[in-house]
Amino acid sequence: MAAQETNTTNGTSQPADNRVVFFFDIDNCLYPKSAKVHDLMADLIDQYFARHLNLPWEDAVRLHKEYYQNYGLAIEGLVRHHQIDPLEYNAKVDDALPLDNIIKPSDALKQLLADIDKSKVKLWLFTNAYINHAKRVVKLLEIEEFFEGITYCDYSQTPLICKPHEDMFRKAMREADVVDRWGDCYFVDDSYLNCKKAQELGWTTAHLVEEGVTPPKTPASKYQISTLQELRTVFPELFKKDEE
Repeated sequence: MAAQETNTTNGTSQPADNRVVFFFDIDNCLYPKSAKVHDLMADLIDQYFARHLNLPWEDAVRLHKEYYQNYGLAIEGLVRHHQIDPLEYNAKVDDALPLDNIIKPSDALKQLLADIDKSKVKLWLFTNAYINHAKRVVKLLEIEEFFEGITYCDYSQTPLICKPHEDMFRKAMREADVVDRWGDCYFVDDSYLNCKKAQELGWTTAHLVEEGVTPPKTPASKYQISTLQELRTVFPELFKKDEE
């Protein structure tokens, strides 16, 4: 970590925040894939492709998959190639998900986040979702108190920037006040592409591959875990030490 410095704000000298930043993905990461939110979202996206692009169902499903694989987010392909209104898309897809009946708080997740040493670590949310969906999920999980901020894909801006684009990682670092401190960034995500890019950029990365999910032939990053609880083992330096 960088040496202790001071920032001057309104004429007063304040200690610089030299903590490392632990970036957490949200969907299929802070809650399990078994919640089937991804499946519900995929169906709504397929419906959107079919309806708004006037495509047969099979072609809608194929194009959705193609855009997701090429860009990391289906909406980016829609904006690039079809000039759709991303906020209208968000209203029909993310905001239409019946999350209240699906996502429930987890005591194990709360304890995991509570056990991270906040004197050394800043917790930050990092998602490709729009802010509405991100806040909704975190509120349902009852974990708002643990995170100091969020970097999200801003659907109202053009061009659309999302993971795994390097600009999105730089945006997260800027917003979390860890600019150019690549070695001070930790990251967990369920996306192979996102973890691969984070690892290439110098972030310490854990790829979440849940049990029942086929693991990649080539690991995305140095660390691969099957549950968030394994973060205690792979990143022990981030957690509070047990009192003797």
